[in-house]
Amino acid sequence: MHTKQLGDSDLFITPIGFGAWAIGGSGWQFAWGSQDDSESIAAIHEALDAGINWIDTAAVYGLGHSEEVVARALRGMNNRPYVFTKCSMVWDERREISHSLKADSIRRECEASLRRLRLDAVDLYQVHWPDPDADIEEGWATLAALQKEGKVRHIGVSNFDVAQMKRAQTIAPITSLQPRYSLIHREVEEQILPFAERENIGVIAYSPMASGLLTGAMTRERMAGLPADDWRKRHPDFTEPRLSANLKVVRLLGAIGRMHGRTPGEVAVAWVLQHPAITGAIVGARRPGQILEIIGAGETHLSPREFGEVEAFLARKVA
Repeated sequence: MHTKQLGDSDLFITPIGFGAWAIGGSGWQFAWGSQDDSESIAAIHEALDAGINWIDTAAVYGLGHSEEVVARALRGMNNRPYVFTKCSMVWDERREISHSLKADSIRRECEASLRRLRLDAVDLYQVHWPDPDADIEEGWATLAALQKEGKVRHIGVSNFDVAQMKRAQTIAPITSLQPRYSLIHREVEEQILPFAERENIGVIAYSPMASGLLTGAMTRERMAGLPADDWRKRHPDFTEPRLSANLKVVRLLGAIGRMHGRTPGEVAVAWVLQHPAITGAIVGARRPGQILEIIGAGETHLSPREFGEVEAFLARKVA
């Protein structure tokens, strides 16, 4: 699988990375339902065997559990993939989540992540959310200090807007940005992606398949069967009136995919990857077989005509 340089770093990443949100399991606010750790580990191994060379996780995923599972999957590997994680979302003894960009909090998070991941240094450490906004400078200065201390190799941001990135840049360069980006969530196209491209900030998109909605496997029946603690049950994208409109997008992706021998999900991810600002896309998997249904996205190139079909369809959908 080909690789692409992430910003100005020495990280050369595959177009698809393994997303470890869902493998955090149940029992927290943004869970995807219960999860079998052995299946998570098998899915990670399958992704690495397919050529994927980076894993994206976060301390908050499963309240530390996702990082622990990643560490178990990588145990004993001589040539491990890059490991990216995030800070700023913290929890208390009641498992209630809050946000902090205070220096002492970020330092505690970093040490805890290193212990859970069993690493001497994180390859990419990211601010998960710019919240509280007033503490962005303190938080980013702390990440820059951790980088100088060798505890993290590179530093990035997630969910930042242009003004917030400019504030961070006055303190230290930004290696990467992680925004939400998919066919049905395109709010970053107008200002954020052009800024990142101009500034040579690498972009790794999350939710390129809109949290599974654009895979082709999501139906009304499957939605009805999701467990009560799956956050998608409560999200507007997965409920009416948006659900019907989004499923029409999936049918279009299926039609384009058949011309390439690809799944709707592969077309959705390929569409994201063809934006010139995008370095890579995060694809989550919970069990073996799922990554193999998407891996072809990195080698799929949509024609101008196909892009036009998508744009025309979305324009009609919005109208």
